[in-house]
Amino acid sequence: MAVLKTVLTVLFIIICIALTVIILLQEGKSAGLGAISGAAETYWGKNKGRSMEGMLVKITRVLVILFIVLSAVLNIGRF
Repeated sequence: MAVLKTVLTVLFIIICIALTVIILLQEGKSAGLGAISGAAETYWGKNKGRSMEGMLVKITRVLVILFIVLSAVLNIGRF
């Protein structure tokens, strides 16, 4: 049982580091001055789900779910 807890803790630390890096790679949600001139309606603005930014958002969602599940599992083991 101790080996499983150690493996889950190492996986949890890796997910924490990956989540931090992925969040820092993402752009801000504010449009800035580009929204004034209509730059938000470009090709990349319409197809954001298929771009690198869209992929980062999907990876962030998966990592957050794994983070929550692993933190719950590791806390249940304490009692």
